[in-house]
Amino acid sequence: MGSVSSEESFDQISEQLESYNLSADVSESESSSGFSCRRFDRGGSSSLTSSPPAGSEFVDGASFKARLPVMLPVVGGRHVVIPTTKAEVPEADMSEIELMKERFAKLLLGEDMSGGGKGVCTALAISNAITNLSASVFGELWKLEPLSPQRKLMWRREMDWLLCVSDSIVELKPSLQEFPGGGTFEVMVARPRSDLYVNLPALKKLDAMLLSILDSFHDSEFCYADRGVVISDNDGIEAFPSSSTSEWPSIRQEEKWWLPFPKVPPSGLSEDSRKRLQQCRDCTHQILKAAMAINSNVLAEMEIPNAYLKSLPKCGKDCLGEGMYRYLTADQFFPECLLDYLDQSSEYTTLEIANRVEASVHIWKKKYSKRHSLRAKVGKSSWGGKVKGFVGDIETTKV
Repeated sequence: MGSVSSEESFDQISEQLESYNLSADVSESESSSGFSCRRFDRGGSSSLTSSPPAGSEFVDGASFKARLPVMLPVVGGRHVVIPTTKAEVPEADMSEIELMKERFAKLLLGEDMSGGGKGVCTALAISNAITNLSASVFGELWKLEPLSPQRKLMWRREMDWLLCVSDSIVELKPSLQEFPGGGTFEVMVARPRSDLYVNLPALKKLDAMLLSILDSFHDSEFCYADRGVVISDNDGIEAFPSSSTSEWPSIRQEEKWWLPFPKVPPSGLSEDSRKRLQQCRDCTHQILKAAMAINSNVLAEMEIPNAYLKSLPKCGKDCLGEGMYRYLTADQFFPECLLDYLDQSSEYTTLEIANRVEASVHIWKKKYSKRHSLRAKVGKSSWGGKVKGFVGDIETTKV
């Protein structure tokens, strides 16, 4: 048979490359790692020689080079091309990813970023993270106006990050499932924990209602100005005195001097605006009551760890302290004197006082229940003795 043409030989090489797969033996894979091609002459026979990795030469009268793409074999006879450059991630997405990594690292380490194992439990870390996020978003909100888009995005994004942990808090429940072949089997199915399943959607709904109430103040009839600031508008120049220089400063204004000063039209608010403000106030009050009810129910169902109970002092006086205990147990109790004595300069000190009072109340309740149970046992035993004696007397009388 005559010599094989260059086109037929090139088709054979293509078929060999396409039919290559990972099921080939080690010797074939090693020999195929360096690409082999044929050197052709127009009138001569074809011979198989090894070509350099850079490419292969096909001599057809004049020498020319054709570079084949480097393709790695994968399962199934297909090939994948390794990209030379990585896909670039926008800087905004990178910053969001880094922020999310920081948040979850803080939760995993229990707020102990040193990694020394001295962090708090995960539940407390999540609670503190939500509290800090709420303070950073709503802490400086002194006006009835919508949240800025940046703050609203920050609140929703980071709340989604923190609440996604609840997707993994599940409990196993028995469930009946029917199989296609027939028959019904009882299997354990993972479902969200009952308290999270009931309360978390309700809290999300309340949060959305609060944000919608704030958004409704985008076009209000009143505005705000800082105290002591002079404002110039079309109606003229108007000065808003500070609480210290006002003619009739109220006690509430003196205590909250940092609040902005509301400015209303000279004729006052319209009737519709007043009704809308009253409706928003009532709705906000109902939201607060619902949130407090959910919180109290969760705390009532929560079991107090024994380790915490053992760590409490044995006496309620030690929890309260000498001064507070003296004011509470005095012959004549005056709440005003106690409040003047306590340090309520910051939220943290006030919370600490509330925790001390709650711990002392728990100790006193525990002592009371213990004494009550002992008295019940003594009464029960004495009543049993009386019954036994009465039965014995009856038997003696019969004899």
